[in-house]
Amino acid sequence: MTLSPQRLAVLDDVRDHAPVRVNDIAERLGLHVNTVREHLDALGEKGLVDHTVEPARGRGRPAKVFRPTPTADPTLPSRDYAGLATALAGYLARTSADPEADARAAGKDWGRELAREALRDASGREDASVPDIEDPHRFMLDLLVRLGFEPADHGPALGVALRRCPLLEAARRYPTVVCQVHLGIVEGAFEEIGAPTGPGLDLLPFVEPGACRLFLPDPAFPAPPCRET
Repeated sequence: MTLSPQRLAVLDDVRDHAPVRVNDIAERLGLHVNTVREHLDALGEKGLVDHTVEPARGRGRPAKVFRPTPTADPTLPSRDYAGLATALAGYLARTSADPEADARAAGKDWGRELAREALRDASGREDASVPDIEDPHRFMLDLLVRLGFEPADHGPALGVALRRCPLLEAARRYPTVVCQVHLGIVEGAFEEIGAPTGPGLDLLPFVEPGACRLFLPDPAFPAPPCRET
């Protein structure tokens, strides 16, 4: 079972603060309440969280409170996930005949699945967070936000600053592997939605304090992070 970093963060928050309300999760994680509800609904469908309804207090509908299910431990906490990623990156760097190519290919597979997941999550949604595959630039920025990169778009010439790396320790130790995975994610996600990924797609790691830069060839799009220079 695979969870996006943002969905995993919601699950971790439920585990750490249960019983918890939607508004409290949204405030702690800096997410819109509708986004939190969508993640909780998906986690409930996977059997990872459950909810009860608080007794009514005056007017209005009684609030739902969420708890992890008693036997739910299908995925690792964020810190353990990062440790696992570091171990896998090290293994690939040591054993692969071409670790960069293999990492890029693995990232592409992951990117395709992330794009499919984003579109599945959005099906039937009527708010502004619905992914727009007609605007690949916007789609990619939204996906990078979901993955925890905290992207800042500086336009075609300067690219997208990735101000946070969800796997920072692994990227520092194995940049040729981890950054190629990240680059592959962008490439695979674009391929999944039918967007061009021609020459120029690039990711420059640690080019400024606390940020990588992502570039895509066409001015209509932004581009990826991370490749050892």
